[in-house]
Amino acid sequence: MKEYLLGNAAIARAIIEAGACVVTGYPGTPASEIVEYVAPFSSKYDIHVEWSVNEKAALEVAIGASWAGVRAVAVMKHVGLNVAADPFMTLAYTGVKGGLVVCVSDDPFCHSSQNEQDSRCYARFACVPCLDPADPREARDMCSYAFELSEELELPVLLRPTTRVSHASADVEMGRIEGDRAKAKFLKDPARWVMLPAHARPRHSMLLDKQDAIKTALANVPWNRFVLRGDIGVIASGIAGLYAEEALKQLEVDVSVLRIGTFPPPEGLCSEFLVHVTKVMVIEELEPVLEDYVERLARTYNPDIEILGKRTGHIPREGELDTFIVRNAIADMTAQQSEVVLSLKEAEEILPPRPPSLCPGCSHRATYYAMKKVFGKDAIFPSDIGCYTLAVRMGTIDTCLCMGASITVASGIRFADEERDICCSIGDSTFLHTGLPGLLNAAYNKANITVTVLDNSTTAMTGHQPHPGTGFTASGDETKAVSIEAIAKVLGADFVETVDPYDVNATIECFQMAKDHQGLSVVIAKQLCEITARKTGISRKPYRVNKENCTGCKKCVEFGCPAIEFEEGCARINSLCTGCGVCAQICTSKAIEVLE
Repeated sequence: MKEYLLGNAAIARAIIEAGACVVTGYPGTPASEIVEYVAPFSSKYDIHVEWSVNEKAALEVAIGASWAGVRAVAVMKHVGLNVAADPFMTLAYTGVKGGLVVCVSDDPFCHSSQNEQDSRCYARFACVPCLDPADPREARDMCSYAFELSEELELPVLLRPTTRVSHASADVEMGRIEGDRAKAKFLKDPARWVMLPAHARPRHSMLLDKQDAIKTALANVPWNRFVLRGDIGVIASGIAGLYAEEALKQLEVDVSVLRIGTFPPPEGLCSEFLVHVTKVMVIEELEPVLEDYVERLARTYNPDIEILGKRTGHIPREGELDTFIVRNAIADMTAQQSEVVLSLKEAEEILPPRPPSLCPGCSHRATYYAMKKVFGKDAIFPSDIGCYTLAVRMGTIDTCLCMGASITVASGIRFADEERDICCSIGDSTFLHTGLPGLLNAAYNKANITVTVLDNSTTAMTGHQPHPGTGFTASGDETKAVSIEAIAKVLGADFVETVDPYDVNATIECFQMAKDHQGLSVVIAKQLCEITARKTGISRKPYRVNKENCTGCKKCVEFGCPAIEFEEGCARINSLCTGCGVCAQICTSKAIEVLE
């Protein structure tokens, strides 16, 4: 039976069908939906599903389950693998028992990320196999195979869907869901599970010895295949293979095609292809991982072959590819007199700009307004990863590096003898992800900074997933809700206050006290995310502008709420108003009032 599924839903289906007992992850677009699709089935199929506090914790929980002999999955986005890299690299030495799939979604073009990076490089670095799906159907099939391959090799397998695979939809063949799942039984083996230097050295040798087994296992999988036509060829991996085949149909040229879906690539297939062609273009997204492999192989099998790709500038090394980019590149390689088509990236440059903006009524906007009122334009405002980063135009976002870095960067700026006021901001989920060590470090080393925790009681940027401060698990079960205020006090902050950012004057007073405090101060701006509030039935009366009292000063417009407009010399509140009432508090002419 086939079903029309989102790529992430197809992966989730494969996880359930494969009999995984433990599924962990940390929310991150484009990977978030995988855990969300599995969670509703947790009770029915006895699967432990969790949103972990960060990706390192997620991978380590999955590792523990695998070592106990059951199948497990850790889900994250590409930058999350940076957080999980410590256990990931050593896991390649210890290996696994139950099949362990590390599903890492890459994000070419930075659709919702702070960088582009290629997770295939991590797989190559760790010497573990990587599967690179081209569409939702392959993503489902590869995920199922990944468990089998992991158990065959006793190694973790990295599954690397990209944004266009995770968020595309296709008809996917559904498999049977096994009712019985493996029973956990951890077998003690210190020489394998305890990575002392004396144990790690021989395990490294064993890992290197497994490389031939990896190549053998991947030699005949269906995702590596070629069609031999002319003596000009294209080698493409992942979704770039779809772009290449579509471009070749449009150009109507006889070009040989080699599709690659695994890393390391199959040497036999690649060498046979390279012997057949005299010129080849390697097409892949982000890093020239496949291109480097082809160049090394060509030295042995066809030294005279001309290789085009990222190194020669024919394929861009940054951003995502599309059919137009690939078509133009192939037309250039084959000297086709074809009309050069604009790429989607070039077309976007023609469209009017759509600057990022916080939602109407977002409490973060009110927090930043109060923060800037107190600290002034000259203060330094390090920030973090989250929806609050969209407030960059408010002048309160001076740095944004990676999850949890705002507090430590702020500390570093202070320790560099910067004399201006420093007030950093971090979201509640991000604070619990990697902000805790930063706050502890700031307290321990006596950093004189103000830390603002923007607590909207959800992980809003990635789809409103729960976290340890919400009181709910990934499956919707009630659990303990940790207190950010209590954590801040325990970690050593001398000044800790919680405030409602919708009360503008109280928030300004709180920031003033934090600024005057000599030492580490923490302000927790707590207000439910407006989207979550609406979903839970919370509603407020909207506001209107009394035109007779409006002086046209534009202070409310400069506040930046999408619900406030300006026309004919007067402010106007549109239907987007959520009734937060902040604009009424900042209006000096008292022209904004509740719409009865």
